[in-house]
Amino acid sequence: MRISQVTGPRRSEIVESPDPVPTADQVLVDVLACGVCTSDRAPWRSGPGDGDPIRLGHEMVGRIVALGSPDSVWRVGDVVTGLGGPGFAERAVMNRDAILRVPDDADPALWIGEPLACLEEALGRCTPLPGARVAVVGLGFMGLGLVQLLRRHSPAIIVGVDPSAAAREHGLRNGADEVYDPAALPEGYGDGAEGAADRRMDLVLEATGVTPGLETAGSLVRPYGTLCVVGYHHAGTATFDMRLWYKAVTVVNGFSPDRRRTMRAMARALDLLREGAIDSGRLITHRVGLDGVDAAYELMEAPTPDFVKSVVLP
Repeated sequence: MRISQVTGPRRSEIVESPDPVPTADQVLVDVLACGVCTSDRAPWRSGPGDGDPIRLGHEMVGRIVALGSPDSVWRVGDVVTGLGGPGFAERAVMNRDAILRVPDDADPALWIGEPLACLEEALGRCTPLPGARVAVVGLGFMGLGLVQLLRRHSPAIIVGVDPSAAAREHGLRNGADEVYDPAALPEGYGDGAEGAADRRMDLVLEATGVTPGLETAGSLVRPYGTLCVVGYHHAGTATFDMRLWYKAVTVVNGFSPDRRRTMRAMARALDLLREGAIDSGRLITHRVGLDGVDAAYELMEAPTPDFVKSVVLP
């Protein structure tokens, strides 16, 4: 099979490799689609150094071609999404207890379950209430997905915040009621508002992965409100404004490391896709082959106005 691997800073190459062999708790799939995730951008930027090439890709949809165990509940030919990888390849292994079925006639690029599971898990941990004032800070793929998922909770308002004008336009197209540059928030939307002028949020979802985004999110939440951290703060140095403590804000970690919880959230997210409550067509904007992995990451670094997320189609 062919597989893309990172061989140097911001540089990938395609090589021939033996097909992976599934263990008893795995299945082998032909990879139909694999999303390009922000969390993999750091190893792509830095490269492997003196180590072995890095193989990336974990947001997968595939068609099962072999079973690691003959008593598996899965069958050859089933189309599935879930957890496994590396997915920037023609074939990959997936964990048989961490996959879910995708409709056979579905566009695989639009049925990538893993990132949607992360979003549904985050919302499930902060319980948006009908009539709540809600803000989403960061209108990339994750933030826009949150905007879509929030609509079914009947909020009074969804406010999108992002410094990019293009991202704010995407926010409106995906269901935000109002969108703002963080440097130009209306009076009453941030800390310092009092009385009738106070228009701060009951719930704020941060989806930036950077400390300035956390600062903006913290200023938007009202006293006794909830701040949910959804962004991937991989640097490990994010800081909170301790004025949140004086506002008695509840801070929720939107991430779950538990595979069983992730799969339950993925099942809910796939049901919402079937029902039309999520429109992945607004979120998946670019498709590339294995030879386009670097271009997909470069587009993430310097997005064009139409960009939200890329998917690799091996």
